[in-house]
Amino acid sequence: MLWQPALPDSYLHMSDADLAAGIRARKRELGNRLLILGHHYQQDDVVQHADLTGDSLKLSQMAAEEAERRGSEWIVFCGVHFMAETADVLTSEHVKVVLPDLSAGCSMADMAHYDEAVDAWDAIERATKGSQARVVPITYVNSSAAIKAFVGSKGGACCTSSNASQVFDWALAGGDTPLAKGEEVKILFLPDQHLGRNTAKRKGFVTEFDARPGAPAQTALWNPKKDQGGLTDAEIRAARVLLWAGHCSVHKMFRPEHVDQVRAEFADRGGITVMVHPECSQDVVDAADVSGSTEHIIQTIERAQPGSRWAVGTEIHLVNRIAQAAAKRDVFVRILSDCQCLCTTMYRIDQQHLLWVLDGIAEGRSPNVVRVHPEARALARVALQRMLRHSGAAQTGAVPTRTDGSAALVD
Repeated sequence: MLWQPALPDSYLHMSDADLAAGIRARKRELGNRLLILGHHYQQDDVVQHADLTGDSLKLSQMAAEEAERRGSEWIVFCGVHFMAETADVLTSEHVKVVLPDLSAGCSMADMAHYDEAVDAWDAIERATKGSQARVVPITYVNSSAAIKAFVGSKGGACCTSSNASQVFDWALAGGDTPLAKGEEVKILFLPDQHLGRNTAKRKGFVTEFDARPGAPAQTALWNPKKDQGGLTDAEIRAARVLLWAGHCSVHKMFRPEHVDQVRAEFADRGGITVMVHPECSQDVVDAADVSGSTEHIIQTIERAQPGSRWAVGTEIHLVNRIAQAAAKRDVFVRILSDCQCLCTTMYRIDQQHLLWVLDGIAEGRSPNVVRVHPEARALARVALQRMLRHSGAAQTGAVPTRTDGSAALVD
């Protein structure tokens, strides 16, 4: 987490209405020089000021295009630190990317550090020396620019929750270098173990939770805090997918019993369809009717039939926004569980910090500019470009998770 200086008292004593008015005034003053991005998980009073909304990668891609079209000099990213880094990687050099509060980080991204990734790579190479294993790293976009650069330097790619399956296929085929005869790929997946495990299961690999006696697991958890990831040489050699011990603090809150509880609650009311994000643990994804990316969740509810009922396992502000819009079409949406499933670091971005950075930009200062080192920027861009080349057109990320035919929502 980076250090964020305290705001002047004047911002802390302003009313919400005055803050909103000040932000709107600065937006008018700065015009096309400014582009404000709002992540789906952001609070409503901040999202109202965004020119573009979306998930992290989509926002960065749209911002690169829109900043070029407008001739924007400044992008203010109302999200978290790794998102601002990705925007800096994908936009032109002359564009400055600003994070309103530098302490707005991501616990998942912070669970994988560059030095740990280098140590893991070296240990895996030692354990597999003399075998025909080739390691191809994949990192979820919810990672630091340093991790993206590491993956880019090792012949790997980024992925999103929408295209993880396609990137897995690319990696298992050898990545950008076709496999030699007898050679086998081992994937190192960072930093979210759950997206990695759920994707591995979708590709037919036996996970640690599904393995039976005599049928060893093909996935293994790599704990960077333990010597050699907490694994033996034999366990490393046996695994086809090594999963970094990271997770999303929001999605780990959902449990399979929440699925059981909501189904029981609606059993005598015609039932309810459970849809969760693939950052949830495998037992939750297995219990749900459907799992899919943020974009898939939004699109599915937008297409839902009037009278249908949905329990959604993802961040609460996004679910509330979806539910409000869906109610106008007689579609019922609720969060899967009443547990506090919210992104606390995202909420460090508020109207006070947003107005403060806009004032700084308008007054000729450069507050909270996020700039990725040129070498890391180039390698991170390689990892992102590999993903875009090999994942095909934009995917919704729909994954059926039940085997009883109860949901048919695959795009």
